[in-house]
Amino acid sequence: MFEMVRVGEERLFGEIIEIRGGDYSVQVYEETEGIGPGQPVYRTGEALSVELGPGLIKSIYDGVQRPLDKLQADFGDFIVRGAERPALDRSAQWSFVPTAKVGDEVQAGDVLGTVQESKLVVHRIMVPFGQKGRVAKIGAVTGNVETEVAVLDTANGKVSVNMVQRWPVRMGRKVARKLPPTVPLVTGQRVVDMFFPLAKGGTACVPGPFGSGKTVVQHQLAKWSDANIIVYVGCGERGNEMTDVLMEFPELKDPTSGEPLMERTVLVANTSNMPVAAREASVFTGITIAEYFRDMGYSVALMADSTSRWAEAMREISGRLEEMPGEEGYPAYLGSRIASFYERSGNVVCLGSDNRQGSLSLIGAVSPPGGDLSEPVVQATLRVVKVFWGLDDKLAFARHFPAINWLTSYSLYQDVIDAYANETYSKDWEASRKRAMGILQRESELEELVRLVGIDALAHEDRVLMQAAKMVREDFLHQNAFDERDSYTSMPKQLRLLNVILHFYDEARKAMKEGAELAGLLSLKTMDDVARAKLIPEDKPSEFDALKERITIEIKALPRN
Repeated sequence: MFEMVRVGEERLFGEIIEIRGGDYSVQVYEETEGIGPGQPVYRTGEALSVELGPGLIKSIYDGVQRPLDKLQADFGDFIVRGAERPALDRSAQWSFVPTAKVGDEVQAGDVLGTVQESKLVVHRIMVPFGQKGRVAKIGAVTGNVETEVAVLDTANGKVSVNMVQRWPVRMGRKVARKLPPTVPLVTGQRVVDMFFPLAKGGTACVPGPFGSGKTVVQHQLAKWSDANIIVYVGCGERGNEMTDVLMEFPELKDPTSGEPLMERTVLVANTSNMPVAAREASVFTGITIAEYFRDMGYSVALMADSTSRWAEAMREISGRLEEMPGEEGYPAYLGSRIASFYERSGNVVCLGSDNRQGSLSLIGAVSPPGGDLSEPVVQATLRVVKVFWGLDDKLAFARHFPAINWLTSYSLYQDVIDAYANETYSKDWEASRKRAMGILQRESELEELVRLVGIDALAHEDRVLMQAAKMVREDFLHQNAFDERDSYTSMPKQLRLLNVILHFYDEARKAMKEGAELAGLLSLKTMDDVARAKLIPEDKPSEFDALKERITIEIKALPRN
């Protein structure tokens, strides 16, 4: 089962997906036109595997790790059937710098040396899984990925080590042990970082109907999250959306280093017009590459857009195999297959003797038909992930982006991240967040009353709360992905911005008790300054204090009854 084969005279990619007696069912990853009875099938002796080594960063692969840029250079804009090129360029030269020395006792996962793969990524060449022994030979060398960099003396004799490993994609890479996630994956998106945070090594689900902004949310997370490595899997997405990624990423700058984002990114593109079987493989190809970088001790974030297309590919293959269908025609093993994907996330101690720690965070977009969140793929995903960012088409149609509904979304990492943020950023973090969320929830309750009797029937205290909630929604949660300053907001700036709004609310309530008129409180000139506060540069925190001072002065100047 799952052995890779080559089918026909053109040697098309295929995988054994069913065995009945002496009959083998092969799923071919390409167009099968012209294949007939009697044509040969060639065995490869291994499961679908990926090549792991220097050259992954900045690469663009299809679902079975064929390098699309190399195929385009050789065959043009469309992949020719049977086209094949090594996943790692054999003509590229890499300089290996040893960190181990002759005589060292090493085991699987130990770092033998490094290669400067890109400006942002130092590639660590590790002892392959299953090997253990003493370093018999090692030295600085320049060559391609197949060049020998070390020789190990093992119990089974001498073993040559080069810069490339192969790993079957359906099997998770081994780790020493898993640790609980404790540190936030900072994304720069205020609604995410403040209200529904994701921890490094955590899992998140982004479901939403067509047009609600799933892909833009994924793009933003890929651009701005503070992971060391980004793996972006376009699984069954439209070609023009993947084109946006390919055009944007080389031009975008990494916020911490100023280098192009592609210097830390791997793209796996399996668009909707590519073979459906390769779509099912693309998710596993992406996560195996991500695990490899995690094993080096990096923080890795994988974006899968979208897992619904992956599930549809499973349904199609299951139907061809005449398997018993489950709910809505999906295979009965849909839930366990989705769980096996998300379970490969985690904050881990990597294999090796140096106690390296790495993390792999998974963010999967789900595209339920008609936005129905009760359908099987969404429900199977929600059973295994800990963060739910529910996208709302009503918010999207009202031009509120990111269109994450703050009343239905949740994060099970909230307590852990609150404790971290209280200690790292400010002791007021958790209190400010809870107050702001309480204001939004109270606004939701009052909206029902407003629809029935009108806003003028509300008590003045509730009118002030409605104004504060509007400021939280429009001046804090609303974020422009295409504005240079608003696209990313650091955690300290997020807290300052939220505290300005809460300061207005506190001062306004105090003034109400002292007899200030409601109309004056709702028409302060500083309201416009609060709306523009999100554009205050990161390096000018004093402007937030000055804005609070102006709010206090203007409210005190209002006449009292």
